[in-house]
Amino acid sequence: MTSLDPQDLSQGEAAYRSLHAAIRKGLYQPGDRLREVEVADRLTLSRTPIREALRKLESDGIVEHRARIGAVVRTLSQTEVVELYEMRVVLERTAAEMAAKHASDAEIDALEEVNQQIKAAGDDALVASAFNQDFHRCVYLATRNRFLLESARALNNALILLGPTTLADEARIKVVCQQHNDIITAIRAGEPEAAGAAAETHLQTSLRQRLKVMRA
Repeated sequence: MTSLDPQDLSQGEAAYRSLHAAIRKGLYQPGDRLREVEVADRLTLSRTPIREALRKLESDGIVEHRARIGAVVRTLSQTEVVELYEMRVVLERTAAEMAAKHASDAEIDALEEVNQQIKAAGDDALVASAFNQDFHRCVYLATRNRFLLESARALNNALILLGPTTLADEARIKVVCQQHNDIITAIRAGEPEAAGAAAETHLQTSLRQRLKVMRA
């Protein structure tokens, strides 16, 4: 068996990270076909590392191979979306509860700042979505629990398969920011039960919005 050149491995990892980021940013949506030549041109890489990246993304569950079509960004079914949000509720309720016990004033201030950035995004859905991801990441970091963080990372691949953000208008962003504020208020007050309840309410609202988008 021929060993792989370290440079090839480096290029393969670079291709994987670039393509993973492109899917996360929405440049490739669930259901989109990933043609090696087109992806290589778009990411200015050669086909060999792109092929390696596609295989790795397939093992991650992000990409699937369809007969007579090739590599495609995987699409979650409604049942899978509901199951995903059920896990998010469990993890994010726990994260909010633990943040209420451990978060520093600086970390809580950071949550408020990110929430203001979401509000300031207006109707720019992509910017609002990026800051929204930052908000939830900050809550997890404030738990000071490495095992909870690792569990959250395990959901990341599934989360990028949800498709376009639901933060498509200012009315929706207003609801999200208010619910985030409820979480922040409970965390700052050091009230784990209230923080967990606010996080669960937020995720349930998000699930209803996600299912509404899927039915449209």
